[in-house]
Amino acid sequence: MKNICSLILLSILVLTACRPAKKIQTVVSIKDTVATVKPTGPVVDSAAMKADIFKRVNSNKIDFKFFAGKIKLDYNDQKGKNINASAFVRIKKDSIIWLSVTGLLGIEGFRLIIRPDTVIVMDKLEKTISYKSVSYLQELIKLPVDFFTLQDLLIGNAVFFPDNIVSYQTSENTLLALSVGDFFKHLITIDTTDNRILHSKLDDVQELRNRTCDITMGDYNNQQNRLFSNTREITVTEKSKIEIKLEYKQVAFDEPQSFPFNIPKNYKLK
Repeated sequence: MKNICSLILLSILVLTACRPAKKIQTVVSIKDTVATVKPTGPVVDSAAMKADIFKRVNSNKIDFKFFAGKIKLDYNDQKGKNINASAFVRIKKDSIIWLSVTGLLGIEGFRLIIRPDTVIVMDKLEKTISYKSVSYLQELIKLPVDFFTLQDLLIGNAVFFPDNIVSYQTSENTLLALSVGDFFKHLITIDTTDNRILHSKLDDVQELRNRTCDITMGDYNNQQNRLFSNTREITVTEKSKIEIKLEYKQVAFDEPQSFPFNIPKNYKLK
């Protein structure tokens, strides 16, 4: 269970910045292969179309004051490692993220406090406490993650999708759009009936790396007038492959939360 803390963070954070597999890399690195198809109706200039796409992608962006949820995690890798755990998360927007991680027997192994500039990790198995800068999140998975990106990931908002949209394609009920930012090429798929995000493929703009990421979001329902994805399936490939499933079992918005983090006197500084 000692690795569960890292795996929970990896599962959550990996959404922020990975790269699509070679098949995906071909699509996003040669933008001409993503056909630019203008919808039927009045002709609009490309800037207006890009603005409309960006608006669609962010139309269901979730705003909140407080958030609480219970997550079921399934983790598998190429070495046959399988880990099942639960994580309880509480958030005060733009201020604090609280995580409690438990194993199959319901024993709490880790508790974390994440602030915009600080990460505190309480290891209840080893009875240690660690104080780290927010760069710890980046060091853990080698990705440009900050507090606010993690917050959006936990809530289910789009990340690393700037308004620099270079191509798009429409079909009957879906829209594919390719956006290129400072870190990633992001090929996103949305359902145009309600603009829910269905799929993301992220590719590092550094062509020499071969890290890939494939994210599917599903099981949407209305949570207190918010369109919320209860399931996230993630496949990450670089030198090895991992598969992660996140399933929200409980969700609540804007109910005031407490963030208990009492450190026992016998805990050692790590």
